[in-house]
Amino acid sequence: MSAFLRPIPAFALLAALYTAAPGNAQTAAPVDLRILAINDFHGYLRPPPGGITIADPEDRTKKITVPAGGAEHMATLVSQLREGHKNAIFVAAGDLVGASPFLSAMFHDEPTIEALSMMGLEISSVGNHEFDEGKDELLRMQHGGCHPVDKCQGPHPFAGAKFRYLAASTFEKSSGKTVFPPYEIREFDGIPVAFIGLTLKGTPGLVSPTGVADLEFRDEANTVNALIPELKARGVEAIVVLIHEGGLPTGDYNECPDISGPIVDIVKKFDRAVDVVVTGHTHRAYVCEIDGRLVTSGDKYGTLVTAIDLKLDTVTRDVISARANNTIVRTATLSKDAQQTALLESYDRLAAPIANRPAGSVTATLSRMPNNAGESPLGDIVADAQLAATRLDAKGGAVIAFTNPGGVRADIPHKENGAVTYADLFASQPFRNQLVTVTLTGKQIKDMLEQQWLDPKRPRILQVSRGFAYAWDGSKPDGERVIAERMSLNGQPIDPAASYRVTVNNFLFVGGDGFTVLTQGTAPLIGVYDSDALHAYFGANSPVGPTAADRITRIN
Repeated sequence: MSAFLRPIPAFALLAALYTAAPGNAQTAAPVDLRILAINDFHGYLRPPPGGITIADPEDRTKKITVPAGGAEHMATLVSQLREGHKNAIFVAAGDLVGASPFLSAMFHDEPTIEALSMMGLEISSVGNHEFDEGKDELLRMQHGGCHPVDKCQGPHPFAGAKFRYLAASTFEKSSGKTVFPPYEIREFDGIPVAFIGLTLKGTPGLVSPTGVADLEFRDEANTVNALIPELKARGVEAIVVLIHEGGLPTGDYNECPDISGPIVDIVKKFDRAVDVVVTGHTHRAYVCEIDGRLVTSGDKYGTLVTAIDLKLDTVTRDVISARANNTIVRTATLSKDAQQTALLESYDRLAAPIANRPAGSVTATLSRMPNNAGESPLGDIVADAQLAATRLDAKGGAVIAFTNPGGVRADIPHKENGAVTYADLFASQPFRNQLVTVTLTGKQIKDMLEQQWLDPKRPRILQVSRGFAYAWDGSKPDGERVIAERMSLNGQPIDPAASYRVTVNNFLFVGGDGFTVLTQGTAPLIGVYDSDALHAYFGANSPVGPTAADRITRIN
């Protein structure tokens, strides 16, 4: 078990005492190991528009935005952080792909796998978004080969990841075996270090159920603890966990005065043999001590690289100290890596004609951020677009459309002259979900809306199309929050016994995000892709602007 050290002077003092203490004269100096870590890259090969928000160094009561991210700049920083470190390894904590911008998503995230492999990533845990297109597609990401539907689209054959995916808690029901190896052991100057990789137990509720139907996602802490005896039997004392689950901290990107969220209880349940925990999923940045262990996270979209420095005892072969520092991938000061630039340009040449195609215009930024009731400007537009795409009888005869907030991934920004490209629209709807129109009764619609609070800590408020409105009461218990008499369509009350044609995406249709009522829908008709529906809507209605937020009303 490591001694978690944050202040550098204390760290230096410990090292001095260790080498100079009486009786230790013949003892070898500790082995240094630098671990570089990222999480939640999500295919952001180019810097994300928002950069990273941090405390203003000149006035910590204020926030500033720092331009950051991008594979070209990250590769340079990773190389710099490796310099002078004989023992170093580059790892990740999942969600490297999925919900990606156009450049990566158009090629089913092959460019991201190539970019990260090229910059020396060696090990990654599997995140929930790695399962967005199912187990078989994730296996293709690891081993390579052409996409089964879209075939080979890239500038060269896709060889698969040079890094190793780990998934200790993800088992195939049919075989009882893990989809990927549970851990990997690396030796540094003769000292073995185990890296255990796992995703969050709640993955089935975050991805399409059909894509993980044959998989079981077991408890994170129980999984790790069950592996400890096996690792110790192999002579391993130093253990690093790469887990796609995280926390909600306070403080700046290198601080952790307080942290809440699932990772806190998980770390407390870990066997004391676990020394360091690299986390993700919550898209936050922190360097924490939880239960005496170093716990880190590097924000999202490639804006940070975490450098973790360990000292390994040559006798006990365990971690004797650990410290970490999150370094911003600053686009203003870091040069672009030439190999990364060449890779991105090779994909750009194929993608640019589609990506830069004019799609319409906006009068103002369409934000995905919800109000207190759960309604967002962009959510309204996306739902309206899906209704428009399926309103005709031949297309489904829909009268209402619902879309999940997790599928609305990025704002549509207002840029020069309000112009919007296809890539802008795709970034907001990157999953390429097909629309499905089904018949539901009024009662089933209410029951479906009640499922928005299956996880009270993380309600999933569906975005609704124009003409449909309802109110919900936050003080009511489960199953009673939606006020039946406040549900209406075009001003008329929803009749519990009447039938309505309702459009959702195929993720929701199969019960994604826990909306199992939708699996009861009848007479399904498959429609266009959600991103194509949005593109058609902009073509017919530009300029598009925010609408009145009057579809969802919250009481109490």
